[in-house]
Amino acid sequence: MTETVPQITDSHCHLDFPDFNGELPDVIARAAEAGVTRMVTICTRLKNEPQVRAIAEAHAPVFYAAGTHPMSVAEEPMATVDQLVALAQHPKFVGIGETGLDYHYTGDSADIQKESLKIHIQAAQETGLPLIIHARAADDDMAAILREGFAAKPYSCVMHCFSSSAELGKAALDLGFYLSMSGIAAFPKSQELRDIFATAPIDRILVETDSPYLAPPPYRGKRNEPAYSALTAKVGADVFGLDYADFAAQTQANFDRLFWKAAAFEAAA
Repeated sequence: MTETVPQITDSHCHLDFPDFNGELPDVIARAAEAGVTRMVTICTRLKNEPQVRAIAEAHAPVFYAAGTHPMSVAEEPMATVDQLVALAQHPKFVGIGETGLDYHYTGDSADIQKESLKIHIQAAQETGLPLIIHARAADDDMAAILREGFAAKPYSCVMHCFSSSAELGKAALDLGFYLSMSGIAAFPKSQELRDIFATAPIDRILVETDSPYLAPPPYRGKRNEPAYSALTAKVGADVFGLDYADFAAQTQANFDRLFWKAAAFEAAA
């Protein structure tokens, strides 16, 4: 029966977080039952990269990315371009980040966040891997830095868990970047966000969980897991007026285009 379930990819989750301790085989099995046949687990502090890499090495459906999260950049050693480029040599390392700007809770570290973001942009430019952006309460600075970096040398990028303004969404899309739908897009009160997604090109949309956070209905407030990206994708299909299977296939093609290294790894397997 499972072969009839449309396949999708959870493009952003955190499988190394303690919420999943001892449960990863079951979590990955439930994902497969829901049609979620791939996931990218994201390392948010480079000191944890060995553990995150080990998860990707141990589980065929799991790929990974690494960077320094903007909310922790003030308390972590500053990443270097060389360090990120070296990590990117791993066959299952498929993206740079997550990085970005977050002034909601950590605005006092704005300057160091900007410095870190520019380092990650340079690593994305050098490796050809997509940049994975976290943006909160920093839309103007974020748009300016993304544009400035792109003007210097083009790169690819996904606005992960996109829930920012229409203006930042347009700025990203104008650069050829991608917007990723998380469980936030499925919340009943998120119509304004769904309207922003509806204006985006369908070939620039990804889905994700950001698990263990932001579970979509009916699991809101509980631990999120990769299987639930299918629930967000069903909302996405409604937003774009597509059958679920067609929307799922489109997001798969989008993921393969942006996360080309994951697609190439699977093709070679």
